[in-house]
Amino acid sequence: MGEGRPTLATSAYAALREAILRAEIPPGSKLNIRALCERFDVGLSPMREALNRLSSEQFVTHSNQRGFTVADLNVAELEELTRARCWVNEIGLRQSIAQGGAAWEEDVLLAFHRMNRIPRLTEEPHARAAPWAKAHMEFHRALVGASGSAWIGRFCSELFEVAERYRYAARRAERARTDVASEHQAIMTAAMDRDADRAVALLNAHFEQTTSLVRLTLQASPSNAQPGAETP
Repeated sequence: MGEGRPTLATSAYAALREAILRAEIPPGSKLNIRALCERFDVGLSPMREALNRLSSEQFVTHSNQRGFTVADLNVAELEELTRARCWVNEIGLRQSIAQGGAAWEEDVLLAFHRMNRIPRLTEEPHARAAPWAKAHMEFHRALVGASGSAWIGRFCSELFEVAERYRYAARRAERARTDVASEHQAIMTAAMDRDADRAVALLNAHFEQTTSLVRLTLQASPSNAQPGAETP
């Protein structure tokens, strides 16, 4: 195997994670390991490793009685997740504004402009375009990129990725949301102005706006709580 080539477990993890994220395997689904091995063309050992990794990231749950199951989506976890994101990202953003130099500013500006050049929505069943979703993640990483703490950066990224499942749950509402670009621009501008209080307030409001859309979707009906249902 060449250096840098992904392992079978890494490839299985990435493919299964994407299937869960896009609700090709809906929340609450029991995961049959042998069926997954056949679907993703890998052996038992790599698939178990992939499932254990997804379990540590809260995409999958595991119990001795039920085995592996795709984690459910629920309002209580959504709200707890949002609070944690606000707390951790506030620390990262304030520290980055306080000590980030020209290189940090350039990273934030570049990430913002890259994200802005990519269409956010697609006509495919899943509303958000995958390239935009990746650029969106990189923009949020850049905002906290000068915190001086690898742990803060890692926590922010992990919470962002868990939140992706909830954002997909609200994709109908996402189509009607037209203020995302202006929200990001306002956050970026406040950060570049070194206005920490305003930047944090805008970032928290940005998280809360998404949470409100997801909360409405989850509360509407059980079918909407599982985003594998019919999509626009």
